[in-house]
Amino acid sequence: MSTLSKYRLVCTLSFGDIYGQIIVWLIVIFVSLSASMGFMGASKPIFALATVGLILVLTLPFLLFAFVTTLLNHIELMPIDPATAKTTTISPTSVPASQRPAQAAG
Repeated sequence: MSTLSKYRLVCTLSFGDIYGQIIVWLIVIFVSLSASMGFMGASKPIFALATVGLILVLTLPFLLFAFVTTLLNHIELMPIDPATAKTTTISPTSVPASQRPAQAAG
């Protein structure tokens, strides 16, 4: 048995963990769009496009970094007891509700 098979990979990430990051980035997008609309109204379309492009280019790496680090912080390796690993399987009722995958209603 390999060393890695003695562990179970668990991701405990939920939508609430990234909800604030999404809200902040949406605010940044709307602020950049309002700034570009202001430049469009001032008959400066080049500045409008440059404003949106600059804000998106500068904020997207920070957003991706925040998402990736949040995801990595919620990945856990849990040791599996060898005595119970061969006889038990993971059933949907044995997994806590906070760690169950999303299911379609129907």
